[in-house]
Order: sequence, then C-alpha cells, then structure tokens
Amino acid sequence: MQRNLIAIVLVLFGALTAVALWQHGYWGIIEPHFRTFGAAQVFADLMIALSLAMIWMWRDARAAGRSPWPWIAATLALGSFGPLVYLLTRRPTSDGR
Repeated sequence: MQRNLIAIVLVLFGALTAVALWQHGYWGIIEPHFRTFGAAQVFADLMIALSLAMIWMWRDARAAGRSPWPWIAATLALGSFGPLVYLLTRRPTSDGR
C-alpha cells in the first residue's frame, strides 16, 4: 500500500513538474521565491525539509548497505524526486517499515 501511494505521489508530482518546466523553465520555477520574504520563507522551508530528508537518507542507506550518493545528488538536482524515488526503491525492513 505504501509503495502504491509513493508511486502515485511521484507520478502526480512528476506531471506537475513537467508542466511547470514546460511553461516556465527551470529558473522560472526557482526565481519567484526571491521576490518576497513570504516566498523566500517557503523556499527556505523546502531547503530545510530536503536537508533533513538527505540526512535521513544518508543514515538509512548506510544502515542498509547502500550508497547514499545517488540519492543525495538526485535531491540536490531534482528536489523531492530524490527522496520519493529512494522511498520507492527502499527495501522494507524486518519490522515492515
């Protein structure tokens, strides 16, 4: 069930991202976050959340014997796609998580 939900989120977010890139380009997605303090706060919040996700992915990947670098690089280049694909490809633990 969880993998299905992650896959649905990934597909929907991917479609939204594709439309945004098509209409505005890569810089057009980022640039509005520097216009106002409110927009900058949202951007900073995203950076904090992705940093926390990268720390978690680093620790989780190392504990599972996987290299964290592909996921860190994907997160830095593609944002939330890195953690979403990591979660989709992560092997479940013995306790089901």
